[in-house]
Amino acid sequence: MIFELLRYFHFFAIFGIAGTIIIENIAIQPAITSEDVRNLIKVDTVYQVCLILVLLIGLTLWVGVGKGSSFYSENPLFLVKIGLFTLLALISIYPTLFYRKNKDNNGEKIPVPSVVPLILKAKLALLLIIPLFAFLMARGIGLPS
Repeated sequence: MIFELLRYFHFFAIFGIAGTIIIENIAIQPAITSEDVRNLIKVDTVYQVCLILVLLIGLTLWVGVGKGSSFYSENPLFLVKIGLFTLLALISIYPTLFYRKNKDNNGEKIPVPSVVPLILKAKLALLLIIPLFAFLMARGIGLPS
């Protein structure tokens, strides 16, 4: 029962990540207002909480309950999935810093660096790729024979 609950909350947090990435991609414009920045900070905070939940619950599923750590650790697809998740977390740092740096700007519109929308699209792409590796890995594909 614990395994099923953890998997449910893991999926729930993943859906939170998906929702926040989609919202960020919709909300970002070449120039945004300080109100937009404050709203993006709220969305980004939810994203970060969901990211941490996915990480903590995922680690628990990997080490504590479920199929056992050897099922996952010996699968190169799992390692790719972990690497992509790490990349997703790392590339999220720049937009977060941009939002936080501009949260108190009460002036005109704030120009958004062109790399921010690019990063948001990359996050969306990673979000589409990571579940493929999870699906393959969960079926034992990639395990040594």
